[in-house]
Amino acid sequence: MRTTVTIDPDVQVLLRKAMRERGEPFKKVLNAALRAGLGAGARAPGRRFRQRTFDLGKPLVDLTKALALAAELDDARVAARPRRRASGR
Repeated sequence: MRTTVTIDPDVQVLLRKAMRERGEPFKKVLNAALRAGLGAGARAPGRRFRQRTFDLGKPLVDLTKALALAAELDDARVAARPRRRASGR
């Protein structure tokens, strides 16, 4: 398939560098970069990413009202600030 695309200058630099390093033509380097970026060879098909998790145990404090506690602490912090006078000048 023949098509026209606009390549950003930084991408053009990367493509030209890859062409020099590999000694391959533009078309081959561009197609390889697109395949790699679109995942055609990044991972084996059907293999899913799994995030490892860990049991941290029971919380040391009751978190059922954590947001309310955070709001109270923030209110107390704001109330303890010295008030600034509004200058009308």
